[in-house]
Amino acid sequence: MRALLSVYDKTGIVDFARALHDLGVDLVSSSNTARALSEAGLPVTDVGDLTGVPPILGHRVVTLHPKIHGGLLADRDDPEHQADLARYEIEPIDLVVSNLYPFSSNPSIELLDIGGPALIRAAAKNHQYVGVVTDPGQYELVLADLRRDGALSDATRLALALAAFRVTADYDAQIVDWLSPSSDPVELPDTITLRMQRAQVLRYGENPHQVGARYRAEGRSGWWDTAVQHGGKEMSYLNVYDTEAAWRLVHSLGEAPAAVVIKHANPCGVAVAPDIAGAYQRAHACDPMSAFGGIVAVNRPVTHAMAEALAPVFTEVLVAPGFEGDALLRLLEKRNLRILEAQPPGPADVSLRGIDGGYLVQTPDDVTVDRSQWQVVTTAAPTDAQWADLVLAWQVVAKVTSNAIVLVKDGQAVGIGCGQQNRRDAGMLAREKAAGRAAGGAYASDAFFPFADGLDGAIEAGAATVIQPGGSIRDEEVIAAADAAGLAMVFTGERHFRH
Repeated sequence: MRALLSVYDKTGIVDFARALHDLGVDLVSSSNTARALSEAGLPVTDVGDLTGVPPILGHRVVTLHPKIHGGLLADRDDPEHQADLARYEIEPIDLVVSNLYPFSSNPSIELLDIGGPALIRAAAKNHQYVGVVTDPGQYELVLADLRRDGALSDATRLALALAAFRVTADYDAQIVDWLSPSSDPVELPDTITLRMQRAQVLRYGENPHQVGARYRAEGRSGWWDTAVQHGGKEMSYLNVYDTEAAWRLVHSLGEAPAAVVIKHANPCGVAVAPDIAGAYQRAHACDPMSAFGGIVAVNRPVTHAMAEALAPVFTEVLVAPGFEGDALLRLLEKRNLRILEAQPPGPADVSLRGIDGGYLVQTPDDVTVDRSQWQVVTTAAPTDAQWADLVLAWQVVAKVTSNAIVLVKDGQAVGIGCGQQNRRDAGMLAREKAAGRAAGGAYASDAFFPFADGLDGAIEAGAATVIQPGGSIRDEEVIAAADAAGLAMVFTGERHFRH
């Protein structure tokens, strides 16, 4: 049996080669790997001695030679292949051990590996006869087969080949990403390469009969990869989905202490306050019934006062940047509460949603809060205090499933109407949930009002201000209705549908 070893990552390679040698395997190796094995006292044939050609072109060509690839690709049951091997004095190679230049660590032409992928693909193609090892973690698997049977099993060679093609596919995708020109921020590229690695097996999917997992984009990491779970059960698919929504929303609300309660991907409570305990209590008070079994996110370390306020409430997940004093000990008494300590989220990426045969892809829905770009369209104008509520209402309504209406008063969401088929119903639902707490507050709509009756919820709730994108063919009717009701109305010029 003959093995070719040519690795960039030399972790464990000497010990592995020694074990192969002890099993009677002949070792062939290239340049630096050959030097490492030779210095360890192992008998090894240098690839240059085998091919008669030393490394050339600044090491760009080392293993690209018929005596290497012929030995890898020969069909050992084909008489013509066997005749070619004999004619050109090529010996078969039974095992390839190769890993690649770390291209993603510093993308450049010189870290773009050619010989390694060629070796790996050749061996994987001919896995009926050849084993291919692409990761030091596979060394023990190979040695176990060789020690037991003197050869690799069919199942092992197939598993190794599958892993090898995953390695080269991912490597090629990294190169494609690097070579691709940066896309215009308002356009999407012609092709998108998905490279994902399973990072976390989840308790289940959306429902217990579904399997779920969290995948990480290859070569990237996010706050989930560094988050610490202090207590509670394993995360489920919806736990992760809703926590992501809560964590992003709470970090979009500015510098003041803020709290968010999410249920089924929709906010059911949002508030800012002078301290985090107060922010949580005000967020919970928006809709205590819906907050049952919800996700809580705060943008300040949890205090003991907040822990005491949250303790009586059944909560699935709490995510925070940290915990003060004995707050964590108090929360750990809630055995089923998943407690996450996390870093802020990174920038939002394009979103993908599966459809038959592919995906819908879109750029992130960034919420612009720029009063200089907004227009007061009514006779009445918001006061400074009312502007603060308008801004918060606009930030929240953009993250509520359409059709959406949000009522905010004094830095607290007091009524949220989501997922309605018409805008008037969303407004009336928000007004009903506000239960008289919205008087003098802000009324936000994620899209324009197609009819003036979209203001009914604002009028009945006693709101003083309205914020919406504008752009309806009936804008003048809506503005007239707002003027008649004494409402101050702002157009943002930006819609935030969410499905």
